[in-house]
Amino acid sequence: MKNEKESKQPIVALEEHYKHILELIGEDCNRPGLERTPQRVAQAMCELTSGYNEDPSAELINSSFKEEYQRMVIVKDIRFFSMCEHHLLPFYGKVHVAYIPNELVTGLSKIARVVDIFSHRLQVQERFTREIKECIENALQPQGVIVFVEAEHMCMQMRGEEKQHAAITTIDYCGVFDNIERRKEFIAMIQKH
Repeated sequence: MKNEKESKQPIVALEEHYKHILELIGEDCNRPGLERTPQRVAQAMCELTSGYNEDPSAELINSSFKEEYQRMVIVKDIRFFSMCEHHLLPFYGKVHVAYIPNELVTGLSKIARVVDIFSHRLQVQERFTREIKECIENALQPQGVIVFVEAEHMCMQMRGEEKQHAAITTIDYCGVFDNIERRKEFIAMIQKH
């Protein structure tokens, strides 16, 4: 466990860097409104990247138990916010996850917790999707896992082509979800309201 001094070190270092960045773009960090901005941004960045300090597999393993259930378990509409590693701008949306247990099931909130941990790291959507799938696959050893992510990226909306409301969809799966009929069943289930 980090002591208070150690936990403040990254914030203090980041604060100095953000102050320098603001000066480089022509801002005056001493003007009202910006005086505490470097500190606030440093604290926000530490919160937004807190997933590096957590083990998503442990979340699943520590709450798993044996259960004789071998049908699809779906957790859908898990809202998330993450930061694009290319521009440090947010992307956000929904994650839908299903797995078919082999022997182990886990607390349903732990699936959402896995999404939360991976989303609190600098990301690209493709890797984000794969990491969630691999984490569940490795921790629970199910018959199959499927992860479907729908997101909007501020780097597409605020810069470059500036395409508003363009949605990106990624999917990854393994095991019994290699079967297209299983994937269709999953897609049909997550599209129900």
